[in-house]
Amino acid sequence: MTPVKGRTRRTAAALAVLMGVAVLGGCGIRPTQVPVDAGPAPSRVPCEVTGENLTPQAQPQGVPVRVYLVCASQLASVDRTAPMSDAKAGDSRLRVAQALLDQLEKEPSAPEHEAGFATYVRGPLTLSGARKGDPAGTLRLSRQPEDLPTAALAQIVCTFAESRAAATDGSVLLGGPGEYEPRGYQCSAGTKERPEEAVPTLGALPSAS
Repeated sequence: MTPVKGRTRRTAAALAVLMGVAVLGGCGIRPTQVPVDAGPAPSRVPCEVTGENLTPQAQPQGVPVRVYLVCASQLASVDRTAPMSDAKAGDSRLRVAQALLDQLEKEPSAPEHEAGFATYVRGPLTLSGARKGDPAGTLRLSRQPEDLPTAALAQIVCTFAESRAAATDGSVLLGGPGEYEPRGYQCSAGTKERPEEAVPTLGALPSAS
């Protein structure tokens, strides 16, 4: 092969490459030799507070409690320490319920917030015991339960249902400050999965004995 023919072939090859680049550019495609890095996939909200972030020693006079907060549009439980002595915790159902309600009103701690937890229970909310004519085990809120945000009522019901604040059948009997009769609420699997929907209620409650 003569030098002239070699240069001619190299020139033709170079022109072919340039034409290919021009075609790609005309189609709106930009050639690249480096893989595109789209970055890491978005991480899921863990909805779990790791053990090393828990500091129950900070409240030596407290007792361990479990409350339900909202995370990823569902109810998820977190363990806390309520400032209440062990001796008194078992003596008063109303005292336990108020301690749980106070915990639900608290803003999530830094580790809870980082894990995606939030609360819809806004205070101040207080509890009182059953009135004359109320079924045994009734708790009356300082606001009508039906007036609370649905997710907040779900948090309260599920937290109470899994504690000594529940009635003997596991339901939660709640009333408000008015003359309305109390209602029995249940914490179902659907309530935990969809706290924005109406909390299931029981039928007619038994009269006070």
